[in-house]
Amino acid sequence: MIKPYYRIVLIYLIFASLWIYFSDALVASLFRSPEMITQAQNLKGLAFVSCTAVLLLFLIRSALNRIELANRNLRKSYDQTLKGWVQVMDIRHKETGEHSLRVTRMTVRLASLLGISGDELTCIARGALMHDAGKVGVPDAILIKPGPLDDKEWAVMAQHPVIARDMMRDIEFLKPSIDIPYSHHERWNGTGYPQGLAGEQIPLAARIFAIIDVWDALSEHRVYKQAWPEDEVLLYISEQAGIHFDPEIVEVFLDNYDEIKEAAMQPSYF
Repeated sequence: MIKPYYRIVLIYLIFASLWIYFSDALVASLFRSPEMITQAQNLKGLAFVSCTAVLLLFLIRSALNRIELANRNLRKSYDQTLKGWVQVMDIRHKETGEHSLRVTRMTVRLASLLGISGDELTCIARGALMHDAGKVGVPDAILIKPGPLDDKEWAVMAQHPVIARDMMRDIEFLKPSIDIPYSHHERWNGTGYPQGLAGEQIPLAARIFAIIDVWDALSEHRVYKQAWPEDEVLLYISEQAGIHFDPEIVEVFLDNYDEIKEAAMQPSYF
């Protein structure tokens, strides 16, 4: 199959050759005086430039559309691969249902309500999907321990954001989505980990996701805890505004809670 750039050049050469041959023949048959031939050749040149410009525009736009379609299909393939991998991780973590997909959908809805869209929203979606990627480096004895972690075990668990960052930062496709996996355990008051960031030092994507992640962790049964009643979960999130969470984002979350919760079961990027 001819490559797009060779095809464009070949079509252009064929068009230009046919144009020159037939237009010269037409001018020669219609005009006799040098002045008329010169005027006709000038008009023919203008027409040639105009027609070739339109032809090249069509050919280049067609080639770019094919490239964009191929890129979209490639990105879709990447996202489907991530989805499958993350669902396997959820099984290993003994999470309930489609935990990662659920929090991703809710995070996307909350981010949309905050005015985020386009590529930035896509990066947030991928970051939310990959939020626990670093837990692949945490032993099962710690990851699914049915009880509190001791100090040594907690130190190992607290490394999973760093592991996620190290995994993702050299992958061009995932690099723009690092903020959530690396920073979603930071706290508004600076007592989180791994960097101890505070306030708006914490990336916006991570501040958005932190609320959804805690809501899901409290609302669902885990190997180490029972699910909380919904009203207690919402009260806790409200009380943690300005402590654990960005208070402005908490306000948007609570004001639109039903819509955000409903998004958990709706189709999204994944």
